[in-house]
Amino acid sequence: MANVVRGPSMHDVAARAGVSHQTVSRVLNGFAGIRPGTRDRVLAAIADLGYRRNVAARSLATGRSQAVGVLIPNTPDFGPTSSFYAVERALRDAGLQALSTTTSNDAESVDEALDFLFGRSIEALVLMAPTRAVLDVADARASDVPVAYLLTGGERAPWSVSVDQGQGVRLAIDHLVAHGHTRIQHITGPADATEAQLRKNAFVAETMRLGLSRLPMIEGDWSAQSGFDAGSHVDPSATAVFCGNDQMALGLIHALGLRGVGVPRQLSVIGFDDIPEAAHMMPPLTTIRQDFRRVGALAVDVLVAALAGEDLPDTTPLPAELIVRESVAGPGA
Repeated sequence: MANVVRGPSMHDVAARAGVSHQTVSRVLNGFAGIRPGTRDRVLAAIADLGYRRNVAARSLATGRSQAVGVLIPNTPDFGPTSSFYAVERALRDAGLQALSTTTSNDAESVDEALDFLFGRSIEALVLMAPTRAVLDVADARASDVPVAYLLTGGERAPWSVSVDQGQGVRLAIDHLVAHGHTRIQHITGPADATEAQLRKNAFVAETMRLGLSRLPMIEGDWSAQSGFDAGSHVDPSATAVFCGNDQMALGLIHALGLRGVGVPRQLSVIGFDDIPEAAHMMPPLTTIRQDFRRVGALAVDVLVAALAGEDLPDTTPLPAELIVRESVAGPGA
């Protein structure tokens, strides 16, 4: 019987490049923090060795499923959807298989989704938990597999991966204040959404720190329709509106246009997320960008390190970025 020749492994690539197994994983995941010289050495080693991941062969040899469960909300919101694509790509590049399912926020739905995933011998779990209800059920179903948390802000550190929501809000408010705005109204996300609450809390803290006027908040649900509906509740004295996401900003600008309120001539509007459509709104939307690709890749880095018995990577919340376009001007510009 002929001997089976083993193909090159990730550890072989690491040895050839003179780096750690975790560094090879980060290069494969497209992690932005790798030095160019290190990335070049790893890519050269991959090319020299002809390295390719073979999930099926590894599963047979080790008796492990190589499957990572991904629990995602059953809504088409930009943030979770973008994070899922990034997670799926990073898992594939790391030689792991994404086994995904969706859930609503009620306990029964979350429990059924976790039953589905744990019943298929997943080795790790990416839990996108936009609400406290999802976290509560997951806590009650404590498992031996490592779990990376998304959409929870910094909660569950060092296992949670996120963009710094408070820093993003500060960038937005400071930008408005720099244009002379002191009467800023906030359209929030849904009350049960963790990141909406983080943004709301940061908005309150920032307005208090700067001594700005306190205007009534308007609750939305992340949808453009809720932003449109909020248009009829904007305080007449407000000179700017900070929207909890870009979809609500889109709906708000539509409603304001129908009322003859010009943006930004009469009212400035700023969003959050930087969806692809933000650059093509009328006017193009000033917003806060979240790097969902980096979030997803870092979540997989956490799990790869945990499965390999290595130290977890730094999960300090990633920085947000102010994207300046044309929806903000001075009051009464």
